[in-house]
Amino acid sequence: MNAITGPLRPTEGQLALARILADGGRAREPGITHVDADAYISPARHAAEQERIFAKTPLVVAPSALLPEPNMAVPHDGFGRPLLVTRDKAGQAHVFLNVCRHRGTRLVEGQAAVCTPRLVCPYHAWSYATDGRLVGLPRGDAFPGLDKADYALKRLPTREAGGLIWFSFDDEADFAEAEALGLDFDAFGLAGMHLFRRRTHDVAANWKLIMDAFLESYHVLRLHAETIGSFFKDGVASADTIGPHQRSAVGRDVDAETVRAQDWPTLRRAITYTYQMFPGTVLIVSPDYVNLMVLMPQAHDRVLVEDFMLIPEPPSTEKALRHWEKSWNLLDGGVFASEDFRAAALGQQGLASGSLDRVTLGTMEAGIRLFHDAVEARL
Repeated sequence: MNAITGPLRPTEGQLALARILADGGRAREPGITHVDADAYISPARHAAEQERIFAKTPLVVAPSALLPEPNMAVPHDGFGRPLLVTRDKAGQAHVFLNVCRHRGTRLVEGQAAVCTPRLVCPYHAWSYATDGRLVGLPRGDAFPGLDKADYALKRLPTREAGGLIWFSFDDEADFAEAEALGLDFDAFGLAGMHLFRRRTHDVAANWKLIMDAFLESYHVLRLHAETIGSFFKDGVASADTIGPHQRSAVGRDVDAETVRAQDWPTLRRAITYTYQMFPGTVLIVSPDYVNLMVLMPQAHDRVLVEDFMLIPEPPSTEKALRHWEKSWNLLDGGVFASEDFRAAALGQQGLASGSLDRVTLGTMEAGIRLFHDAVEARL
């Protein structure tokens, strides 16, 4: 897990969005656009997205903070194949198939992190190091001539950058954009943060309806009127792109002094930065913590959303614990589960009824159109 040293300073791209907010914000493009309802309700579209996007694009699987120490492993089943995310003895992150090379048994069960230098198959006790090497098997004499080097766990292309662990099912995956995004995440020290809580939500909606919610600020003062809406100013937003990924900022109280300060405490009090990483990851930078949400489509009308809350350091007092618990319950249980995810599920029901053949987007929702253009380009 890479550590960040020295003072943390915003990047020029982050400051550029802040300057736009200080000038009152702006819509990204004029005019009304539309997205076909079929994009959300078609099983055939879901199958095509799985084959042409999720099977080929680098995906975020977890924050680095999920594996804070060497010799750790976490099973992960959300992407349709049994995965095992590890950090080896030297501190390098890996994503393997969670499959013993002997008879195909799942190597590690459950969802919790395990801390151990060896991963032992429960069936015949073949054991692997956290870097994937087969290091032991009982009754080796029963396998004459077997070379353990030929029986390492199947490793998928993996890259750790900016405090996130990325992987791909495609052996030819290009992680250059992950590295570029990592520079932004290094700027606010994501790699050095502590994982406070994680929870997986099972949402009865198409995965793109979840992404849509984090690509526009139009809903913030309406849907979140009883929770966080009062913290923001309506329409004070800005955004840009990094490849197919989007970086956006929504203002609370931004002026020229905020930008001139060029320090994170000032910026984060005034601005919520959100990163929408293609295809299905959202990272939200709140004043004193970060939420990472990983979307894992299960069907055209069902998605798992794993929410990770990252804080600067482990709580050291009961007061600090209560503070972070309050923030976690507000965002994960209130804003996300009861508002954003509920709205997506209700939208899925409405679209499935056939009452709309397309959804309509205004100028404050232009990010949704850009996202769907990126999806269409790969289909």
